[in-house]
Amino acid sequence: MQRSNSPLNRPFFQPLDRIAIGLMLILSLMIAGVLISGSHSAPRVRSFNWQDRQIGAEDTAFLLNFSRPMDHASVENNLRITPPLPGKISWAGRRMAYTLAVPAPYGTLYQLQLQGAQDRFLKSGDGRATIQPYTGRFQSRDRAFVYIGVTGEEEGRLVLYNLSQQKKQILTPKNLVVLDFKPYPLSDRVLFAATERQTQAQGLLEQKLYMVTTGIAVYPPDAADAQPLPVGWPPHSQAPKPVEPGRVELVLDSKGYQNLKFDLSPDGQTIVVQRVNRKDPADFGPWILKAGVAPQPLEGQPGGDFLITPDSNSLAISQGQGLAILPLQPNAEPLDFLPKFGMVLTFSRDGSTAAMVKFNTDYTRSLFLVNNQGLQKELLRTTGSILSAQFDPTKQLLYCLLTTLIPGDTYREEPYLGVIQLKTSKLIPLLKLPSQRDIQVSLAPDGLAILFDQTVTNSQDTHKPLQDSTGKEIASSRLWLLPLVSLEGKGASIQPELLPLSGLHPRWLP
Repeated sequence: MQRSNSPLNRPFFQPLDRIAIGLMLILSLMIAGVLISGSHSAPRVRSFNWQDRQIGAEDTAFLLNFSRPMDHASVENNLRITPPLPGKISWAGRRMAYTLAVPAPYGTLYQLQLQGAQDRFLKSGDGRATIQPYTGRFQSRDRAFVYIGVTGEEEGRLVLYNLSQQKKQILTPKNLVVLDFKPYPLSDRVLFAATERQTQAQGLLEQKLYMVTTGIAVYPPDAADAQPLPVGWPPHSQAPKPVEPGRVELVLDSKGYQNLKFDLSPDGQTIVVQRVNRKDPADFGPWILKAGVAPQPLEGQPGGDFLITPDSNSLAISQGQGLAILPLQPNAEPLDFLPKFGMVLTFSRDGSTAAMVKFNTDYTRSLFLVNNQGLQKELLRTTGSILSAQFDPTKQLLYCLLTTLIPGDTYREEPYLGVIQLKTSKLIPLLKLPSQRDIQVSLAPDGLAILFDQTVTNSQDTHKPLQDSTGKEIASSRLWLLPLVSLEGKGASIQPELLPLSGLHPRWLP
């Protein structure tokens, strides 16, 4: 009988079969051993969302993602930031968040180091597995501001001054006289109102809105397409710039309407302009401008002074005997009405708190702290004026530009800078200012300095293009920098520094 060649009838343990089975057993044992003992790879930092990025005052926390669950205490004890940035740590699984106590000071390069931290579960030898040493870096934005020049070739033009790099750049052309401006949130552009120099005598009647590029390139943590910063400090000298400085674009002309006050939303997407119909002066009110959409009026909302809220969705506007909060869309009903207040001066960055002015029946003015929880707290009452106010980044202090009414037969006010400690409502005078009609004050986004101007007017008609609010020609103006120190105790001894710049209306870049 012939023997079958079926595989079932062949001897089972052929040489190749024995080798294959042996290898499979060995591999199975190795896999089982790894599964039982766990991974032996050292834990590491998988990602750091501020790595090679540039942060601003709005960037309040960074994230570290780890490849393994970490021992929290070992991470917190071994994390180093140079220079130090105070903050607090929180955890969610393998992700650690570090929330800054105050904004990172501008113009600084930071290094983050982590070594010696241990895995929460993984053992290595006689102890826990130690993390692979990690070094990260990031930097804060440059300390820079924009002002309107008053002398020489800068007269009436926007000028950018970068304190971190000690560099000055004229942004706008000679044919335009700038009257007011607002920086965009990434400091890459500036929105400004200007008139043609040859028609300057007509002033506000002919002002148009323009946008100009600054040449600044910011690489924020939340920008997915941002390029990493090059090695070295300062990095901007090597970093690619998307657009060269000084490119001007017309945003809104003055045909048919006069353009008056304007504001730019914090997200840079919306502009609100107060406009007056040239043929019908009764037709006036705020208009909304958005990219790619024709300008639209907020119908039925004439109002007065206004300010866009920090969420960029609403408008706080004075209306008759009160303050209305309007959605930024035509023909919309008011969201709220505050009959007690006549003007809003400023909002905190998160929009939860505002500083508002109440005009009292006894001819005094009161400054109120108002929040979204219903608090309406009077901070001060004065016979003078409350000109402006700005919250510090921690919302613990309110810097104010105030005036004192000088007794006498002639009405005279003396301006000064003060700060109010919001917990106690205590007012601390900081600095007496020169007696002038228009003083512009700007608090740095990191809260460490204040800029202000000191103008000199000319009583004679010399055809200067720049004028103050009373119509007097501005002959010259100096810029001052006031460093801010701790305000513990009864007061603060600080002195302003005169900058080697001639300009007015200084404003920090965000």
